[in-house]
Amino acid sequence: MSKIIVALGGNALGNNAQEQLERATVASKAIADLIEAGHELVIVHGNGPQVGQIRLAFEDSHAKGDVPLIPFAECIAMSQGYIGYHLQQAIDEELVARGHDDIPVIAMLTQVVVDANDSAFANPSKPIGGYYSESDAKRLMQETGNIYREDAGRGWRRVVPSPKPIDIYEKLTLKALMEDKQVVIACGGGGVPVVYSGTRYHGVDAVVDKDFAAAKLAHLVDADVLLILTAVDRVFINFNTPEQMALETITLAEAANYVEKGYFAAGSMLPKVQAGMMFVGGNNDANDCSASAITKNRRAIIGSLDKAADSLVGQSGTTIVAC
Repeated sequence: MSKIIVALGGNALGNNAQEQLERATVASKAIADLIEAGHELVIVHGNGPQVGQIRLAFEDSHAKGDVPLIPFAECIAMSQGYIGYHLQQAIDEELVARGHDDIPVIAMLTQVVVDANDSAFANPSKPIGGYYSESDAKRLMQETGNIYREDAGRGWRRVVPSPKPIDIYEKLTLKALMEDKQVVIACGGGGVPVVYSGTRYHGVDAVVDKDFAAAKLAHLVDADVLLILTAVDRVFINFNTPEQMALETITLAEAANYVEKGYFAAGSMLPKVQAGMMFVGGNNDANDCSASAITKNRRAIIGSLDKAADSLVGQSGTTIVAC
């Protein structure tokens, strides 16, 4: 049996609390299947729609003079809490229904450490919150010092950095919970991004990509599999063209070649493939298949939620292997 980090997309969890709870119930069935098969799991989830809604609610209330603006790191922590709560309830209910009332499920607030000198801080690129007119966005930039950019013709939105994760503050607690056979929900929304300054860590206005956070977590807990669940059964090259081709099993070198040629969209499949490569290869060169470079037979799998179990045995999904 395997130690698996499961990454669930935020968009797969709906656009409001009721829809999210319903979709968490669907996700819990696939997760329970993996638990019943004897695998150890940590579940990482996205928070794309949800954290934007939280931020927008504070922006609207602030504009009316009702409440102060809340820092974005705190918004991420709020999204971790309520998404984790829904997933925890749904997974626990599914396990109990199957007769497994002895398996604890815990949602854990998680801080993900980033480098204050990460180049992403010099080029904020992740849109968050509501849409504004150009005049309102420029006014807000003057008032707050935040950066706003035009977003695909739909209006102007605030953008924040998206630095890479370098550590997870709670990693020792995560390992202890896994060793105790608990099902852990962690690094929600990529985790609350924190940097070390002076004598303590403090939150920063940024977003850590949840797939990169899942890859870092998988590395730190020495997982066997990084399972990234999304809306499609496999990764494709030449997507939506007559030359479209599904990828079943690819090596690190092949994945690197596809990335270099620009086959994957930056806001969609690219970070998933890159996260898979990070986990499988660690810091090793993609073309180095020597025994000294490849220390573990790790796999990264990108597939659909409803075929999660099939993906583990190669009947669905795209698997990234070292060589």
